[in-house]
Amino acid sequence: MTQRFSTDILIIGGGAAGLAAALHLAPRARVTVLCKGDMDTASSTWAQGGIASVTDPDDSVESHVEDTLNAGAGLCDPDVVRQTVEGAAGAIDELVRWGVHFDAEDNHFHLTREGGHSFRRILHVADATGRAIIETLTRQVLDHPRIQLLRDRVAIDLINLSKFGRHPNRCAGAYVLNRTTGHVEVFQSRFVILATGGASKVYLYTSNPDSSTGDGIAMAWRAGCRIANMEFNQFHPTCLYHPHAKSFLISEAVRGEGGILTLPDGDRFMSRFDPRLELAPRDIVARAIDHEMKRTGADCVYLDISHRPRPFIEGHFPTIARRCREFGIDMARDPIPVVPAAHYTCGGVLVDGHGLSDVPGLYAIGEVSCTGLHGANRLASNSLLECLVFARAASRHILERLDEPFPDVTAPHWDESQVTDSDEDVVIAHNWEELRRFMWDYVGIVRTDKRLQRAQRRLDLLKQEIHEYYSHYRVSNDLIELRNLVHVAELIVRSALSRQESRGLHYNLDHPETLPRSEDTILFPGFPDRLDVLQPAAS
Repeated sequence: MTQRFSTDILIIGGGAAGLAAALHLAPRARVTVLCKGDMDTASSTWAQGGIASVTDPDDSVESHVEDTLNAGAGLCDPDVVRQTVEGAAGAIDELVRWGVHFDAEDNHFHLTREGGHSFRRILHVADATGRAIIETLTRQVLDHPRIQLLRDRVAIDLINLSKFGRHPNRCAGAYVLNRTTGHVEVFQSRFVILATGGASKVYLYTSNPDSSTGDGIAMAWRAGCRIANMEFNQFHPTCLYHPHAKSFLISEAVRGEGGILTLPDGDRFMSRFDPRLELAPRDIVARAIDHEMKRTGADCVYLDISHRPRPFIEGHFPTIARRCREFGIDMARDPIPVVPAAHYTCGGVLVDGHGLSDVPGLYAIGEVSCTGLHGANRLASNSLLECLVFARAASRHILERLDEPFPDVTAPHWDESQVTDSDEDVVIAHNWEELRRFMWDYVGIVRTDKRLQRAQRRLDLLKQEIHEYYSHYRVSNDLIELRNLVHVAELIVRSALSRQESRGLHYNLDHPETLPRSEDTILFPGFPDRLDVLQPAAS
């Protein structure tokens, strides 16, 4: 019989957004946090740069708002931008109270600068800010008696009560695969928070951990939520280019502290693309690198900060310097080979200012969501800030409704009696590789209508193949993630095909101009789908 769990709030995802929300909620509620694996599976852990917040007297909230709006290329929600920027000081205070020690000089936060920012306003912990935050929040969560943290769990689908007889449209938990036992568990709860991160693993080259497979976006879509702006995928311009580096990120802060980009022959090229040079927004820098690599046939370009003193480099970038040394690169002497890689999903589950989705009881916070903060292009280091501000906003909204009546419904168990173990692991791996490769080739940094249509045709074939091969097999981690990646890929392609312009991160050679009126791309659930083959037992 299926194992069942009951809790007040179920949080799916153990990154900065999920852990912060758990700490806000736990004083008044029982909280269960589900993680795919250990701490390194959270994208937040991999965040090197830091958190944007106005702390310099010469800086201002207005300037941070303006920089965010400029980066967003006309698609930011100004009210959400202001809400987030004004919430930064409180978010930093909370992190300090929980135990995060940001770098400081002369009793003041040490601030760095990144592309698109008018001032130095990035608080950081050396070049491993995300790891420091996750380590601190994890300790707090593990010490809290009202928070249950469960690892090796991957959610399959959300429980929407409307699917089980005459019940209201409301999220009430999730079906979850226990990766240790191989069995499906039922988690029922009054509220669910998706904090699963983004979907950059849909691309062949990414700076993200392997867990970034768009699970929350795909599950919310299947549960009846609108999804917005999925065509805006941010490609980080500078990931370490080495066959064994697994797309290790070279922080934008390296450029912020004077790093320059050059071709293999030493030619500095950013002046041909933007007067801000290396501090131009990421989409411009990524397209410039992509253009120069294609023009020259180079396998990579180079990021050079060797003109700065060795103590400065090793003091500010100890993690990056150590990782580069593992591959024979001395940052204080050698330029670093870099290439662009998929980095951040600016679109996601459409939510309001509280993080609430279209389905009552279901919230989405962090990269999984589309709040209106990022628009068509995320401003550097606004992502961790969004995680923390919306974790607090969603928690407050939930706590105000914690005592409201809740339907007394038991979700059906998961029927595993009619399925068998799959012997098609090789096919699953092949489909995974094929999907990520054609998404990179056809739906990458620079797009055309023909490439997008070709990607859609490949997706249609892949969906049919998945349905035919896997509908009768026992669910596995790889099958769940492949299904989610295919859903996310289709959302990206459909969104990109519908945008007949170039704006922000979406650049289409067939539509190079930016239209005078900016509009979000919103996809409504309901287009035909043959992937709903993983289902609970009939009630």
